[in-house]
Amino acid sequence: MLQKTISAIRPETWEEINRALLLSARQARLEDGSVVRLDSTVTAAPIHEPSDSSLLWDAVRVMVRLLKRADTLVGGLAWRDHCRAAKKRARKIQFTRGRPNRVQLYRELIAIARTTLAYLDQASESLAVATNPRIAPWQIEARHYRPLIERVITQSERRVLTGETVPAGEKLVSLFESHADIIVKGSRDVEYGHKLNLTAGRSGMILDLVVEAGNPADSDRLLPMLKRHIAFYGNAPRQAAADGGFATRNNLVAAKTWGVHDMAFHKKAGLRIEDMVKSNWVYRKLRNFRAGIEAGISCLKRAYGLARCTWRGLDHFKSYVWSSVVAYNLVLLTRLKST
Repeated sequence: MLQKTISAIRPETWEEINRALLLSARQARLEDGSVVRLDSTVTAAPIHEPSDSSLLWDAVRVMVRLLKRADTLVGGLAWRDHCRAAKKRARKIQFTRGRPNRVQLYRELIAIARTTLAYLDQASESLAVATNPRIAPWQIEARHYRPLIERVITQSERRVLTGETVPAGEKLVSLFESHADIIVKGSRDVEYGHKLNLTAGRSGMILDLVVEAGNPADSDRLLPMLKRHIAFYGNAPRQAAADGGFATRNNLVAAKTWGVHDMAFHKKAGLRIEDMVKSNWVYRKLRNFRAGIEAGISCLKRAYGLARCTWRGLDHFKSYVWSSVVAYNLVLLTRLKST
């Protein structure tokens, strides 16, 4: 019940709550936003490790569930339950070696999914002429899942049957959390969820947060984050430090133009220290200061649940992330005021 109540608060409202905390910190002279550090991380969506076979099995399972409900609403529908056959082939694919054998199993699994999808279309036509008031919610759910199921079948055919490489932006990794993105940071493991860009202050409080769509490069997100900071505080930070992924010549020039006196990147990326900051000593200080945001992100993930969202839907995902940040900032602000 507590989670249901918290998730009912919109992410925009959580953002305003966080800004109220930041205003309180500013009035108490605990955080003025003059020195900031930026970094990105990933929060996982509540989904299992995706594969073509598991997605096809999920698709058949969802369609059979809808068909059973449709049968209870109108009765007399002509369809067959292929759930066991789909599950059997999905399991076989996991333990079968050799591409020819796996491709044959995929052909059978895709055929089952296509057949079940045809049953679902027939059921939709039959229910369209019925007058039962309980049909409307069924139709809404069927219209929601049908294009997603079609995407799953199509991408499986492209990837497995034709050997085509499907771009990450076109892939669907979950029927139930269709908003989840494929995130690859460097050469590390692939994660499924959303990329977060965070701005933290000298106090350690999280000053700003953006839940990104897709997997934008860090270098493309520095200036938008600085713009958001300027819009809230009224001026650019005097000093800023960011991870090496944010470093480009254009970003440095723009930040300096907007009023950032010292803009230090963790990795120089071809930039000279004297172009970024006024001395080597300042560069070392800002570089070490930037490393502190890693501890904040680690605390958010370990103690405040930011590693993995447990709520369903994109809006609830954003609310979950913001509620974690607000809880973190509230505890930190209380500690700062008590010292």
